[in-house]
Amino acid sequence: MQSSVTLSLSQPVAASTIPKSNYTVNHSLPFSPSKPINLRFCGLRREAFSGFSSLSRSQPPQSKIHCNKINSAISASLSDNGSAPKSFDYDLVIIGAGVGGHGAALHAVEKGLKTAIIEGDVIGGTCVNRGCVPSKALLAVSGRMRELQNEHHMKALGLQVAAAGYDRQGVADHANNLATKIRNNLTNSMKALGVDILTGVGSIMGPHKVRYGKLDSPGDIVTAKDIIIATGSVPFVPKGIEVDGKTVITSDHALKLESVPDWIAIVGSGYIGLEFSDVYTALGSEVTFIEALDQLMPGFDPEIGKLAQRVLINPRKIDYHTGVFATKITPAKNGKPVTIELIDAKTKEPKDTLEVDAALIATGRAPFTDGLGLDSVHVERKRGFVPVDERMRVLDFKGDPVPHLYCIGDANGKMMLAHAASAQGISVIEQITGRDHVLNHLSIPAACFTHPEISMVGLTEPQAREKAEKEGFEVSVAKTSFKANTKALAENEGEGLAKLIYRPDNGEILGVHIFGLHAADLIHEASNAIALGTRIQDIKFAVHAHPTLSEVIDELFKSAKVKAHASGPVSEPVAV
Repeated sequence: MQSSVTLSLSQPVAASTIPKSNYTVNHSLPFSPSKPINLRFCGLRREAFSGFSSLSRSQPPQSKIHCNKINSAISASLSDNGSAPKSFDYDLVIIGAGVGGHGAALHAVEKGLKTAIIEGDVIGGTCVNRGCVPSKALLAVSGRMRELQNEHHMKALGLQVAAAGYDRQGVADHANNLATKIRNNLTNSMKALGVDILTGVGSIMGPHKVRYGKLDSPGDIVTAKDIIIATGSVPFVPKGIEVDGKTVITSDHALKLESVPDWIAIVGSGYIGLEFSDVYTALGSEVTFIEALDQLMPGFDPEIGKLAQRVLINPRKIDYHTGVFATKITPAKNGKPVTIELIDAKTKEPKDTLEVDAALIATGRAPFTDGLGLDSVHVERKRGFVPVDERMRVLDFKGDPVPHLYCIGDANGKMMLAHAASAQGISVIEQITGRDHVLNHLSIPAACFTHPEISMVGLTEPQAREKAEKEGFEVSVAKTSFKANTKALAENEGEGLAKLIYRPDNGEILGVHIFGLHAADLIHEASNAIALGTRIQDIKFAVHAHPTLSEVIDELFKSAKVKAHASGPVSEPVAV
């Protein structure tokens, strides 16, 4: 028994005429509330069924309920407003062609939706053009430079290398060329699948209606059954900081690598600041961190943060000021250096004045949501973010979902990561095509691409213990070192730690944090386990190739002590 979904999409016609679509979804509830059923293999969290007391097992044996049918019925019940027009230019219009919008567009086409995407800048958004992609190119250079400059490391491997140098413009070109290549790949992938790319700034004119074009022109209007906002974010610059793009810069400017200053202050010690400290110190700069909180790397698990500071900061040409605000930063002018005025974060008393060659503002990002026309659908932004519920449905000023309007990625502020935006977009497409889906954000991994790398998923240890105290369960911690891993030792990269935070009573994984070689690649076994609800007592039977870095995670799960040995159903073994 499959979900009753009918698609009647018009064939593409001349560019002057936007094709009409008649996309309809017909649903009926195939169940009546009774006893709960196991939804584990539907890929849904139980929060997806809030408002439904339970689901029934009471059908006759010959009437098997499939997940898609249940999900379609629930999605229809939650989203149907009963008054939508029957004909639109598109099934889906996406405002913003960054990683989130791109991921949503590709999944929409796979689901048979006639899709358009509106972009007022360049395809790829922040991640591809001014973020994840070019920064990884710079970090690839810094990693190699760092290795070549480490005489002790090279000697331990039996290698002799002459003094390593670099060409600044060549490094900058590598980052720019990578961004261009990935941007072209994204553009071509959408064109090949028939996604219409509409150029201009997008804004909402009312239910199902979007305007796009230049800001100083009337623009064009298109209609869509569903609309996704995916406009991303921009660097956040606190008051009192004057950015000139040359000596006082944001990450947007830094990625162009127009200079490598002798001494640069980095305001903020989160992901962005840490990665740029890795790049600049490898290329010869001295770095000073300015952090408002009392410790560096405040967003990381404290134990991992301490180890990372010992490896990534203390041995390098980096000093730092913590517990201070940079209240005023003035660019270099007339032969004078950049000046930074610091005050105590608690007392607000003047603390110090720094004079440096350059300053990088790495104080996070702010949503790019101005001019979206949200007033037309009675939506009030909160600190610039578009309010959404757990299904990414945009909420109006009363807190009610606006029918057929969604917001994903940095613009909603739930989790400001490119891959989180893409996952949210895919989740939305699942919903509008009849399968209810709620994304578990605790299963989304994050990584900092320093050398060595840092990665994490789920809760930190303090967060887990706070949750345990409120909910009344016990928390245990397991750890394993890279020094015990054959592959890490072969690479002469034994510095590292993996940490597992879990519930010993039932084997639930609460969080995993890794610092070490290729930590960003290793985290996904843990994130997938959390997403699938896999317990430690099950995953510890997984087999890992030897010798590989993945055995760090294998040993981590095997070292956990779970009190309850009962596990969920598993497939029967198959002889091969």
